[in-house]
Amino acid sequence: MLTDPIADFLTRIRNAQGAQHSQTEIPASRVKIQLAEVLKSRRYIKDYQVVDKKILVEFNQERMNLNLRKMSKPGQRIYVGYKNIPKVLNGLGMCILSTPEGIMSGFEARAKKLGGELLCKIY
Repeated sequence: MLTDPIADFLTRIRNAQGAQHSQTEIPASRVKIQLAEVLKSRRYIKDYQVVDKKILVEFNQERMNLNLRKMSKPGQRIYVGYKNIPKVLNGLGMCILSTPEGIMSGFEARAKKLGGELLCKIY
């Protein structure tokens, strides 16, 4: 059993890209599927499919060197209001938040005026 499935999700993507793989396989959960949807909507990954309780993530070849950083950890949760959502590299990157309306990018949360738990930063 994993203590931090979001960190496992990010680590599997980071390791597969470091090994120059075109795709990777990750155990599925609702949170991970929502994270994959946010990454796909912002074109950090090319596509994903859920097959037999696994997520097959296909990487975008133009963005093979993603820098994925977990912010909120099980021992130290980080919560931000919509006014305090950080801008990653002055808007070149993005952060992902868990809000009352689901997992979304920092841009969406700021537009909807929603705060929440700061999950990760991507650039």
